Amino acid sequence: AAVRSKKSYFYAQYHRLVRRLGKKKAIVAVAHSLLIVIYHILKDKLPYHELGADYFDRLNLTHIKRHHIKRLEGLGYKVTLEPLEAAA
Repeated sequence: AAVRSKKSYFYAQYHRLVRRLGKKKAIVAVAHSLLIVIYHILKDKLPYHELGADYFDRLNLTHIKRHHIKRLEGLGYKVTLEPLEAAA
């Protein structure tokens, strides 16, 4: 169920891992993460803080930019980035 609820960290983690590991191993990895989170919630008596589905995107923003620029250049495009505020 955690994998199917969109806008959650576990949804993003599953979709990130399924490409590399396959469906069954990705589910086990997410279940393992859930167990670790539950353990820490019970041990520390703190509420759960949802990181969000865009957690991995925010974590590696420069890596994602570089990756997509290289992909587009590999397809034969010349890429120039400018911030959204300047483009509007």
